[in-house]
Amino acid sequence: QLQLVESGGGLVQPVDSLILSCSASGNSFSRYTMAWFRQPAGKEGEFVAAIKMVHTYYADSVKERFTMSMNNDETTVDLQMNSLRPEDAGVYFCKAYQTVITSNIRNSGAYATWGQGTKVSVSS
Repeated sequence: QLQLVESGGGLVQPVDSLILSCSASGNSFSRYTMAWFRQPAGKEGEFVAAIKMVHTYYADSVKERFTMSMNNDETTVDLQMNSLRPEDAGVYFCKAYQTVITSNIRNSGAYATWGQGTKVSVSS
């Protein structure tokens, strides 16, 4: 079973950048839809970004600021986060599933596997 490990979280100031990474011990993500979700403190989890095949999808709140990518050997997915805002803070989870239809990409319940999360704090 795929086991995901997120890394890269930390405390940054507003407008700073941060890169989150998600890996699975050398397993390939080539057959998976990969996604990032986040859960702000005291709030519901929300969709951030996803990669399915060669297509990427973003929440409106992060479009133009965040970029999700997969490395060449398809074993790591990154989330480049630029121009961070206090409202971007939260625990970020990497999620995966082999069969996610496009209309369900933003639905957390569509993913069967996720990591332990990595915390992002944005504060001056």
